[in-house]
Amino acid sequence: MGAPPGYRPSAWVHLLHQLPRADFQLRPVPSGFAPQEQEYQQALLLVVALAGLGLGLSLIFIAVYLIRFCCCRSPEPPGSKSPTPGGGCVTWSCIVALLVGCTGIGIGFYGNSETSDGVSQLSSALLHANHTLSAIDHLVLETVERLGEAVRTELTTLEEVLEPRTELVAAARGARRQAEAVAQQLQGLAFWQGVPLSPLQVAEDVSFVEEYRWLAYVLLLLLELLVCLFTLLGLAKQSKWLVIVMTVMSLLVLVLSWGSMGLEAATAVGLSDFCSSPDPYILNLTQEETGLSSDILSYYFLCNQAVSNPFQQRLTLSQRALANIHSQLLGLEREAVPQFPSAQKPLLSLEETLNVTEGNFHQLVALLHCRGLHKDYGAALRGLCEDALEGLLFLLLFSLLSAGALATALCSLPRAWALFPPSRNPSVLCSGSRLSEPLLPAGLEPASPLRSFPGCRRRPH
Repeated sequence: MGAPPGYRPSAWVHLLHQLPRADFQLRPVPSGFAPQEQEYQQALLLVVALAGLGLGLSLIFIAVYLIRFCCCRSPEPPGSKSPTPGGGCVTWSCIVALLVGCTGIGIGFYGNSETSDGVSQLSSALLHANHTLSAIDHLVLETVERLGEAVRTELTTLEEVLEPRTELVAAARGARRQAEAVAQQLQGLAFWQGVPLSPLQVAEDVSFVEEYRWLAYVLLLLLELLVCLFTLLGLAKQSKWLVIVMTVMSLLVLVLSWGSMGLEAATAVGLSDFCSSPDPYILNLTQEETGLSSDILSYYFLCNQAVSNPFQQRLTLSQRALANIHSQLLGLEREAVPQFPSAQKPLLSLEETLNVTEGNFHQLVALLHCRGLHKDYGAALRGLCEDALEGLLFLLLFSLLSAGALATALCSLPRAWALFPPSRNPSVLCSGSRLSEPLLPAGLEPASPLRSFPGCRRRPH
């Protein structure tokens, strides 16, 4: 089968298409795109389930790590002033993980934009194809109505004027039969008229879904960006409450990242199966939805020398009939006008109608050629199988980096906030309590509360 112009399956399509697939019973599933088959649906759901498994393992690892940190760490001796070993390493590992997450967010924004561009190209191709099909229907309807009007008015008037000459009436009736034959042949060219499938409706549905998909990813990216920035702020300010809140938010974003990863992976795998050989599925689906013959669909979707134009016979007959009408009108103008001057007006009107009909006919020949619609088909495939698939892979990389960075941060943040120094309470110091003394270096006498906090008043003993 001939590939659309400018479209060749990319290396990513071939790589993803070669990945093994299995159903819920772990039986191998063919990699051909068959979304209506239960085994293929189970294979894609199994890809989503792998992401769920990854989420479960991540949560188990984080829980075990935190339980071990909370329950198995050795208690510090009273009055110990030395910092916890490895404290700086813990903080910096958390910071590096968050910076990696910010890098992933940048990749996610790029992937979201690429996916949106690919879907927009698909929608534009569908709208252009709808314009071509609508133009064909409009030209056929306009030409048939103009010919019918000419048969009912000008040719009828001409027959009445030429009634005294039998041979001239016969020529006028021959032109009438030819005009009716042209109208009948042209009606068969509006192949999309009455078809329930509308490219315009498909484009609107695709754009509607894409708008909400794009918005959902933007909100997810912004949420993760805020979590990373506020977590870094909490570490810099050593604000324990802010770090605790961001830890909870990190857990939420971790779940969302694994969920989006499963959807992206399943969509990328299914899209690679479709893009590896799109023609058979598109032909079968369009034939089921439209009821058009396979000859017409093959001509436009394949557009190669092996498939002939299914409208060629109608176009040839219409062209011959128009040529015959033109020669008959010239003969009538030459023979009838000198004898019947009143025949000149309907003859001029018929020649004008014939000229417009021939112009519409040449436009129909150009529109009915497979080049235009096949070019739209190729543009739709390039948008879906190149830009959109590339964007999905970048989004998949974003989800992977995000999940890894957030899992590392969730393991590091509790250890980091445990290293934060306790907050000093001026009211405690003013009361003369000795609880503040361990914060001072050993061997130094605690400063006078009055000198440390000028607003304090020494209480009499």
